This record gives sequence, structure tokens and C-alpha cells, in this order.
Amino acid sequence: MPLHIEPEYIKIPTDEGTEETFEILFTFDHEETGRKYMFLTPVDAPVESESADREVIAFRYSWDEAGGFQLELIDEDNEEEWKLVQDAFNAMMELDNDA
Repeated sequence: MPLHIEPEYIKIPTDEGTEETFEILFTFDHEETGRKYMFLTPVDAPVESESADREVIAFRYSWDEAGGFQLELIDEDNEEEWKLVQDAFNAMMELDNDA
């Protein structure tokens, strides 16, 4: 019997004062840097067809000293971190396609 996991969602405030809902595709911790990452896709984004690729956004996340959740968009200009995140995403997609 196939394993079915319910999707998880996160709401992120926008500059306009509203919130946008994202599905959490997966998270990972980088052992060497100790940083935590998550990949999200907008829930309300229009999908042109079943085979169309969904937009995926990479974030670094942490908790501050008061226990507040901190989310930071990955800067594509930081080539080293971007490659690390991109390699992790590609590896997860390969595992997903093999399943």
C-alpha cells in the first residue's frame, strides 16, 4: 500500500499586509553549516496544465531567541549557498521520481 502523507502549509505575510499560503514540499538541515532550509510552492498559483512545473521557492529558516520563527529567502547571488540548496533540491526530486 502506498504511503500517503498529508501536505503541510505555511502562511507568509506579504508587503501588502495580507498572507500568502504555501505548501511545504520538504525541509532539510545542512550538517556542515547547521542551517535549515525549506522548499515551498504557492498554493494559489495558477497551474496551466497537469504536466506544468510548479514554482518552487527556497528559504532558510530558524527560530530566534524568543522562539519566533524566522524565514529568509535564499539569495541567488550567493553562489555557494545557492548551489548547495539547488543540489539538495535536485537530489530530493530524483528520490521522488524513483519512488
